[in-house]
Amino acid sequence: MTDFRQQALDYHQFPTPGKISVELTTAAETSRDLALAYSPGVAEPVRAIAANPDDVYKYTGKGNTVAVITNGTAILGLGNLGGMAAKPVMEGKALLFKRFAGINSFDIEVKHKTVEDFINTVANIADSFGGINLEDIKAPECFAIEKALIERCKIPVFHDDQHGTAIVTAAAMINALEIQGKSIKDANIICLGAGAAAIACMELLIKCGAQREKIYMLDTKGVIHTRRDDLNEYKRMFANNTDKRTLEDVIDGADVFVGVSGPNLLSVEHVKLMAPNPIIFACSNPDPEIKPSLALAVRDDLIIATGRSDYPNQVNNVLCFPFIFRGALDVRARTINDEMKIAAVHAIRELAKEPVSQEVLDASGEKSLIFGKEYIIPKPMDPRLCGRVALAVAKAAVESGVAALELPENYMA
Repeated sequence: MTDFRQQALDYHQFPTPGKISVELTTAAETSRDLALAYSPGVAEPVRAIAANPDDVYKYTGKGNTVAVITNGTAILGLGNLGGMAAKPVMEGKALLFKRFAGINSFDIEVKHKTVEDFINTVANIADSFGGINLEDIKAPECFAIEKALIERCKIPVFHDDQHGTAIVTAAAMINALEIQGKSIKDANIICLGAGAAAIACMELLIKCGAQREKIYMLDTKGVIHTRRDDLNEYKRMFANNTDKRTLEDVIDGADVFVGVSGPNLLSVEHVKLMAPNPIIFACSNPDPEIKPSLALAVRDDLIIATGRSDYPNQVNNVLCFPFIFRGALDVRARTINDEMKIAAVHAIRELAKEPVSQEVLDASGEKSLIFGKEYIIPKPMDPRLCGRVALAVAKAAVESGVAALELPENYMA
């Protein structure tokens, strides 16, 4: 672990501190080039944009640029460590945007005193970008921030900790249920955790067919139920009228466990209590709610997924967020709506059923990947993800009326 720590620090420091830089996209070699790039030539696109604001997409990089914005209040699993501590993570998101979807990205860390300050800051700079990816902002503030920015901004605003997690979770869950011979409509679902990711995951599963009354959500105080008087408006949506109070109470006979909480909170005794052919998504990082080896030792009928790359079935946001923005940007969507999210869910899950190339196997360090209990969702290195997800999202944006452009001819062909 010490060696890995040093490798990680070296990776971020050498050969140049950080993970992203600015590159030129046009010639800047001669005096003529500079005259066109800046004064006096730059006056021509300025005049064009002043006359027709949409020309900003024609003459600048706005349409292929996303801002990754945080306040550092919920960094990975590390907590509220501030904006500068969050900067390596935001640079990492920018790296992923570029690597997987060819999208330019800038990280922005906002220092503020109130939620309204943060909202105003982001809203005031939003027009510089084609889209905004909110990241590592704690709940419940993240809900109010995203809602306000969606209302105030003319570009897509997407809180990846909520919706990216939810989309990948839903894609993997629907496939896991299919493999286990279960219906999402009938599944009894336990969600350990009640933060941004948990609430977004459950809401999207409901939009995909899960029944709200069959979902039991737990926070640090136990089951969220109707007789509690300490619930915020977001948790209240998942309050059950029940006498069950503990994880032991609700896990008995459950089909599905989703963990977005903390390490080692699900025991082998809990796993034994679950229904036949159970599904466990132990997604706490870096350490899951239960190690797959422990769970599989007591249930050979189990499907288990985690957030880690060193176990099968990694539930990872990189499977969706670069490609969702790719599709949204390419048809100039003004928002990322439920239709686009659900389209992404199905594009991702269907890809897992297709044969995997040797290129993907090599990049993923796998000898074989066949749709089944240990392969319910594509690998992040699968190059087909960009085309499939971006196309599905772009089509959904056009069909749902939130796109300014029609689908480009032969898009992602």
